[in-house]
Amino acid sequence: MDKRILSTGAILGMIAIILGAFGAHALKKVLSIEQLSTFETGVRYQMYHALFLLFFGLMKDIPQKTKKVIYFLVLFGVILFSGSIYLLATNDLTSFDFKIIGFVTPIGGLLLILGWGVLLMNIMNKKSQN
Repeated sequence: MDKRILSTGAILGMIAIILGAFGAHALKKVLSIEQLSTFETGVRYQMYHALFLLFFGLMKDIPQKTKKVIYFLVLFGVILFSGSIYLLATNDLTSFDFKIIGFVTPIGGLLLILGWGVLLMNIMNKKSQN
């Protein structure tokens, strides 16, 4: 599981850098400042959680079952949160109206919060046992 977590963190980080560069160079010419700022928010949160996965994947004192739960919460949180932000920010560039999927952004955010919360609960339970 640790290898999967670390690999996913590295992949998400790499994709965040690619999307950040794409936004700064290619999208800068076709998006408004507000849309570009929104796109950058998606990139920023993706990178935060890529780093989270790298850090989290190196933690040895968390049970594998708990790691699996946190991993999937963060992975699906990033996909829903950042992914929907990318689509919403670039909505004007396509013929499909991505505003209909806007409801998944807060669901993704909730999954990210839950991932952090499960980690916190695990840490707090460890401290109380010592």
